[in-house]
Amino acid sequence: MTSLPGRGVSPSSSDPLCEGNAAPSSSSSSGQDLKQSKNSILSCVFSSPFSIFEAHQDSSANRSLKPHSGSYAWSRFLRRIACIGSMWRFLGASKALTSSDVWFLGKCYKLSSEELSNSSDCESGNAAFLEDFSSRIWITYRKGFDAISDSKYTSDVNWGCMVRSSQMLVAQALIFHHLGRSWRKPSQKPYSPEYIGILHMFGDSEACAFSIHNLLQAGKSYGLAAGSWVGPYAMCRAWQTLVRTNREHHEAVDGNGNFPMALYVVSGDEDGERGGAPVVCIDVAAQLCCDFNKNQSTWSPILLLVPLVLGLDKLNPRYIPLLKETLTFPQSLGILGGKPGTSTYIAGVQDDRALYLDPHEVQLWVLSTSQAVDIAADNLEADTSSYHCSTVRDLALDLIDPSLAIGFYCRDKDDFDDFCSRASELVDKANGAPLFTVVQSVQPSKQMYNEESSSGDGMDSINVEGLDGSGETGEEEWEIL
Repeated sequence: MTSLPGRGVSPSSSDPLCEGNAAPSSSSSSGQDLKQSKNSILSCVFSSPFSIFEAHQDSSANRSLKPHSGSYAWSRFLRRIACIGSMWRFLGASKALTSSDVWFLGKCYKLSSEELSNSSDCESGNAAFLEDFSSRIWITYRKGFDAISDSKYTSDVNWGCMVRSSQMLVAQALIFHHLGRSWRKPSQKPYSPEYIGILHMFGDSEACAFSIHNLLQAGKSYGLAAGSWVGPYAMCRAWQTLVRTNREHHEAVDGNGNFPMALYVVSGDEDGERGGAPVVCIDVAAQLCCDFNKNQSTWSPILLLVPLVLGLDKLNPRYIPLLKETLTFPQSLGILGGKPGTSTYIAGVQDDRALYLDPHEVQLWVLSTSQAVDIAADNLEADTSSYHCSTVRDLALDLIDPSLAIGFYCRDKDDFDDFCSRASELVDKANGAPLFTVVQSVQPSKQMYNEESSSGDGMDSINVEGLDGSGETGEEEWEIL
């Protein structure tokens, strides 16, 4: 598998996998020089720590190899091969590990040398992580689809990364709901109807429920438009509107909705837009579940989206340990975030590095029975390889844009209670600056969702009357980030 355009490691840049191997200085092309060059490269391959990772490249690293010998071409070729993510399995990447654990969407992978040396299957930790990572739904830039609404845009290249990142997060929620957290992409066809049905919903046409076309249409009132970059807060609100609209449409047609869970966009005292900590209110969540179940008292699965602003120009370091811990929650769906102006889907963490799926690769939009990016709902033999990625990329946590959103999926009431318990413990560790808080009771004196009535600390007073089933009241005035 090749590196993503503009993101991969090139021979002309500092190579985190093979750094320190200079080209031979001699102009000789003798067999001895060639052998030494090959040994140097192979030594780099098998000694690099956790070399399945492809590091985010810093602009300061710009050293290039100089072709001083006949062996340069061979060295350059091997460097390219070594940096291809899928090649690492062939080269035995599971032997190149660090001593730190990886947390990935609420699951811990033990990768330390001691853990592996004491295990009967010493390579299982790395192999299991790679299988989990490559089974997650990967959605990227595309071009060649029908024009979006009344615009002329047939591609989202250079502006649609936040939309694509959000699609990945919601797609994982649907995978967890229909197929479970332990699901892995099957190696053989035919695929399950649930898996294919989920991919179909994220196709690039108005006929697909959660397409970029429909998301932009739903988010118009929050500033979403073809050709414009959008922030995580507006993106969460666009999902809220789209889910509600789709549910109303499907219920009118066949009595059923196509989004199998309640959606709760968690806000704070001033709707989370001006730095106030968002408040997860248990009563609000219960009301949303009741509305989802058509006023029945039973609890329903629920997706929580928590938009946050954790600094001004850069992420406040005090929040980094808290963000890392959210990825250890069993309910974790990851984070919409990345470097400023460059959104990614952050799904894991190791030490001080965020592990992410990158939407910045351009794929052609094709509708085909053999190879497709837009998957037909009934095509259980479809080629789904463009929806999965084997290259694990990483980014320093302190480089993440302070404007981000966290996602959680709770399958039932017990799962939600466990989430609230973990979130409350996280508040206790926050030293007065929590990511978000949790409250149980509500008072009718304040409305979380009505900006005009918000004042004070907003921690204990939330009016659940007048919610429309998605966490909104009838009157709203949003300030878009």
